[in-house]
Amino acid sequence: MSETTAVPPKKKSEAKEWIKAIVVALLLVIVIRWFLFEPFIVDGPSMQPNFHTGERVIVNKILYDVRDPKPGEVVVLKVPSQHRDFIKRVIAVGGDTVKVEGDTLTVNGKVMSEPYIQAAIDNAHAQGSDYNINNFPTEQLPDGKVPQGYVFVMGDNRSNSQDSRMIGYVPLGDIIGRADVIFWPLSNAEWIDQDAPTAQN
Repeated sequence: MSETTAVPPKKKSEAKEWIKAIVVALLLVIVIRWFLFEPFIVDGPSMQPNFHTGERVIVNKILYDVRDPKPGEVVVLKVPSQHRDFIKRVIAVGGDTVKVEGDTLTVNGKVMSEPYIQAAIDNAHAQGSDYNINNFPTEQLPDGKVPQGYVFVMGDNRSNSQDSRMIGYVPLGDIIGRADVIFWPLSNAEWIDQDAPTAQN
């Protein structure tokens, strides 16, 4: 007659606790991945010199459920006409009047300084050229005034960026979230500066 060995109750209890912990961890990963944060891969030169192709960023998907985007913040947005997502910087928000002429950005009648690209602008000027060598027209944007519920975005690489100068104002509903952290490659890992343009003295 064969004998069966009963599993001690303690071991059964430990196994159940491990299963519960694994299930909870998986649920947390799903919630964080789909509802709170999302990874995004930078593709293209439009945000150089601050972001480069292949870099991976973490996108905060809940921030704009609490408040609207602010100038200077780097956002990931859907562009339905392009069937892809873009990463851009918010330049102006609903109610602002914006104008771009070469390297001069004017918001609400004030010429703005942009700390996130100032070094690139200075370097271009030192070499005798403009940073924004392609003066994309903004006349197609009615009065240059951003409607409520929209933002005006541009890439940091002004001469090689498809942004609001071409695609128009971006509805808040098309913004996926704010890019908060570069996490890959590890050598580039850092919190992303969300510096706002400031009026020049």
